[in-house]
Amino acid sequence: MEQRVQVGGLSVAEVLHRFVEQEALPGTGLEPAAFWDGLAGIIDDLAPRNAALLARREEIQGSLDRWHREHPGTPDPAAYAAFLRELGYLLDEPADVTVTTSDVDDEVARTAGPQLVVPLLNARFATNAVNARWGSLYDALYGTDVIPREGDLAPGEGYNTVRGDEAVRQGRAFLDEHFPLVSGSHAGATGYAVDDEGVAVIVDGAVHRLADPTQLVGFRGPRDNPEAVLLVHHQLHVEIQVDPQDPIGRTDAAGVKDLLLESAVSTIMDLEDSVAAVDAEDKVLGYRNWKRLMDGTLAEEVTKGGKTFTRAMNPDRTYSTVSGQDVTLRGRSLLFIRQVGHLMTTDAVLDRNGDEVPEGILDAVMTALGSVGDLRGESTLANSTQGSMYVVKPKMHGPEEVAFAVELFGRVEELLGLPRLTIKVGIMDEERRTTLNLKACINEARERLAFINTGFLDRTGDEIHTSMQAGPVVRKNDMRSETWISAYEDLNVDIGLECGLLGHAQIGKGMWAAPDSLAAMLEAKIGHPRAGASCAWVPSPTAATVHALHYHQVDVRARQEELLAGGRRRGREDLLQVPLGNPADWSDEDRQDEIQNNLQSLLGYVVRWVDDGIGCSKVPDITGEPLMEDRATCRISAQHVANWMHHGVVSAEQVEQTLRRMAAVVDEQNAGDPSYTPMSPGFDGEAFAAAHDLVFEGLSQPSGYTEPILHRRRAVQKSSTTAKKETAS
Repeated sequence: MEQRVQVGGLSVAEVLHRFVEQEALPGTGLEPAAFWDGLAGIIDDLAPRNAALLARREEIQGSLDRWHREHPGTPDPAAYAAFLRELGYLLDEPADVTVTTSDVDDEVARTAGPQLVVPLLNARFATNAVNARWGSLYDALYGTDVIPREGDLAPGEGYNTVRGDEAVRQGRAFLDEHFPLVSGSHAGATGYAVDDEGVAVIVDGAVHRLADPTQLVGFRGPRDNPEAVLLVHHQLHVEIQVDPQDPIGRTDAAGVKDLLLESAVSTIMDLEDSVAAVDAEDKVLGYRNWKRLMDGTLAEEVTKGGKTFTRAMNPDRTYSTVSGQDVTLRGRSLLFIRQVGHLMTTDAVLDRNGDEVPEGILDAVMTALGSVGDLRGESTLANSTQGSMYVVKPKMHGPEEVAFAVELFGRVEELLGLPRLTIKVGIMDEERRTTLNLKACINEARERLAFINTGFLDRTGDEIHTSMQAGPVVRKNDMRSETWISAYEDLNVDIGLECGLLGHAQIGKGMWAAPDSLAAMLEAKIGHPRAGASCAWVPSPTAATVHALHYHQVDVRARQEELLAGGRRRGREDLLQVPLGNPADWSDEDRQDEIQNNLQSLLGYVVRWVDDGIGCSKVPDITGEPLMEDRATCRISAQHVANWMHHGVVSAEQVEQTLRRMAAVVDEQNAGDPSYTPMSPGFDGEAFAAAHDLVFEGLSQPSGYTEPILHRRRAVQKSSTTAKKETAS
């Protein structure tokens, strides 16, 4: 039985109590008794209000369900809007809203670039991500499908010089495009040097200069033979690395071994959708990793190629300027922490009545406690140079819930003795009530706002659940062409700019979900900076380096200024276009294909979540294409099948049979993993039961969220696995 400690009127899991008292509090100047009493006070005051906000969600959804049942099909726009206003779902916009956030780091306020999202419970992933501020362009090109993998360019067993030469050619083309010379080409360079006039590029025995001399930032090593030349374009840095003794440098006329690109400017360390944290042990693992990141001490032992070494957080990078001064650049990505939303509770702490406390309250307190050293300037490798902490708050429904989060962060600052407004807020615009009332949401957080982002995956899941009773929704792949989603993406940017986010906060876009298909990403994801987004999510450090190319192609600030001058591109009424389809257009084969695609990806994700505690998986789809799946994609799949089943597009029996067939498909896809437990032929495990519940109980899940079912089934599975291990020992 789990050990608990009674303190401050709370019942605290022993593992959390030990972490706080032995690791988190020492050095902060905070007394344990005062900390626990303060936490109890926050819970006493705010937990009932958290519950009231959730009750309001249910009340609203119940009213929406009744209205749609009484008005089936596509709603009359005027009648629908009038109903939503009466319900308090669609609010009048505040007239003038201006974000006034201060003490914001440049990575948030001014520098546009890729943003990584990584599960915080995995220390290796977290270490790789924080170090992904700088990435090798040659590796990103050579190691991915950005360079085709056919014919002479196929990677092969060893190093393919033809493929390597193509990576070098593309790297030189990148330099010519964004760091052009007055005459000549980087492709013909036989040497790089630095003199009082700037960069000297030797081409055909003559010195050539940059067309824009101000692009030179600095260098490292001797002037006449530097080991690195640092350039800047669109506020992103590129390091030309020179080493004639390197295996690549030996083959290069100028001795260039690589181009190092500033890549993941910021990273979200995730405690939410990409993790499976169901108990105090899981939560402490995340809190500990966050504290070590903030202290600059996170490290992980890694084994590659038969060798074991320790991977630690990178130091800053120092260069000399032409005038002889030192210039230092950040060696690490600026970190946000994504806490959980308002929905879930946790038994890591029980309140005075013995009830689980809101997990979001615990996250707010514990991650801020882990940040105290960094906020005081005591970290060995600082995160924020401005004394700020950056929190992404997901799954909030409307301005009232944003106001609650803002109040919570204020209470946390009081508890920990932090200056007011230390904690900055990132609003995930991923629920329909927030989208419709985005300006009012921004207004509630205007002193703290550092980020808004379109989380189109969760937003799609909420769109389906909100209008569940209206009728059957369009096929999943057709959803992206619906009116509401383009209006949503446009208005998020337009309203953010209108409220003064330019120069104060990030405007972000969503994840690239196919991590092995970076050639397609290179072609498609340039749409995000062109849309006015100052950051967009990527699934890996390598993807961050590839996506960084887009921010050299697009001047995001200029694009934002252009959009701001043009005003809003869409009206809020476009957001109310319910994405209903016509079942008469779908053949029996179409219907079967749709549900089996949904159920295969659902099962592939859920089996890893429940059995292995993996919150974000690279899951092969039904064709074998690896796709990133997390709870947001799971929410869409479950809600989509539940919607079609509810409206008779497919039968419950058909869904049941397809679930079992797809479970066998997923088992086959995982057949090479000796630790994998098949779901078939018994279909009696917790993983299959979780997937079944997500669909067959989908209508009753709050907002269609997957967390309650996944957490419940994972907790049972984890307890069973632990008991078996204890019995075996």
